[in-house]
Amino acid sequence: MEAGAINILVTGCAGFIGSHIVERLLGCGHDVIGIDNFDSYYDPQIKRRNIAPFIADDNFRLIEGDIRDKDLIRGILEDTECVFHEAAQAGVRISVANPVESHEINATGTLSLLKEATDCSVKIFVNASSSSVYGRVKYLPFDEEHPKFPISPYGISKLAAEYYCDIFYELYGLKTTSLRYFTVYGPRMRPDLAIDIFTRCALRNKTIKIFGDGTKTRDFTYIDDVIDANMLAMKGKRGIYNIGSGNRVSIKNLINNIIKLTESKSNIEFYNSAKGDAEHTLASIKKAENDLGWTPKIDLKTGLEMYATWIRSDDDR
Repeated sequence: MEAGAINILVTGCAGFIGSHIVERLLGCGHDVIGIDNFDSYYDPQIKRRNIAPFIADDNFRLIEGDIRDKDLIRGILEDTECVFHEAAQAGVRISVANPVESHEINATGTLSLLKEATDCSVKIFVNASSSSVYGRVKYLPFDEEHPKFPISPYGISKLAAEYYCDIFYELYGLKTTSLRYFTVYGPRMRPDLAIDIFTRCALRNKTIKIFGDGTKTRDFTYIDDVIDANMLAMKGKRGIYNIGSGNRVSIKNLINNIIKLTESKSNIEFYNSAKGDAEHTLASIKKAENDLGWTPKIDLKTGLEMYATWIRSDDDR
C-alpha cells in the first residue's frame, strides 16, 4: 500500500457509483473492501460486470453480504479508517410500491452501519444522499438550507439517513459527510435511469417515452465529478453538500439533445406522470465549492457525448 493510503470500506461497491469509487480508490493505492448483496432490483450480472475488473487487484476484496448483517459488518470494520456508504434501495418509484423495504435498507441499514463504524473507531463516514430529500420546491436553486418536503418514501429514507449521520457526529464524534447527489449519469449507470434509457433508444431509433409532458427539469451530474466530490469528502470535512452541475434542463430538451447528438430517428411519446417524481431539481453548489474546493468540470453536452460513446462499446446489455 502506498504512503498515505488507508483501509476503506465501500458499501454497494458493485453498483453504478460504488464501482467508480472503488476504481478511483484503487488507483490511488488504497486497500479497499467492497460489500454488495447483488440484489435483483436490476440484473445482478450488470453489477458483477461493474466490479469484475477489480477482483484480481491485490488491494481489493469483495464480500457478498448485507449492510444489516451486524456481525459481518463488525468484522469488516475492525481495521477500517473510512467508509463510503453507497448501498441503498435506489429508485423513487420502487419506494412508492414498497416503502417498508426502502426504509429498512436506507434508514435502518445506515443506522446499523453507523453504530458499527462508531464501535470500531472508524474515522470518516461519507454518506450518499440524494436531491430527493428536497421534494417540493419553495425556491430554486436548492441550497442546503432549503425546506425538506420529500414526496416519496425514498426521499424520506435518505433524509432520515442524513439525520442519523449528523447525530452520530454530535453524540459520538464520528466525522460524517452527506453528499446530496443530483441525477448522476455516466458509464455503468443503472439501466432504469432516464439517460441510459433515452440514449439506448435513440441509438436504436426506438420510440422514447416521457412520463409527463416533458417540462419537468433536472440537474444532471456526470459521474467523474461525483467521484471527485467523494475524494474531497474523504478529507473529513463534516457537513451536508449538494453535488450537482448547477444547471438544469427539461426532460423534453434533454431527449432532443440526445436525438441530435446520436443522429437518431426516434419519436417521442408522452405518458402519465409517475407518482413520487419531483417536478424540478437544481443545485446550488456554492457550499461544496467553498468548503470542499469542489467544482464540476463536465457540462451536459460533453457528458452526453461521452456516454453515447461508452454505450456504443457496451455490448452486454
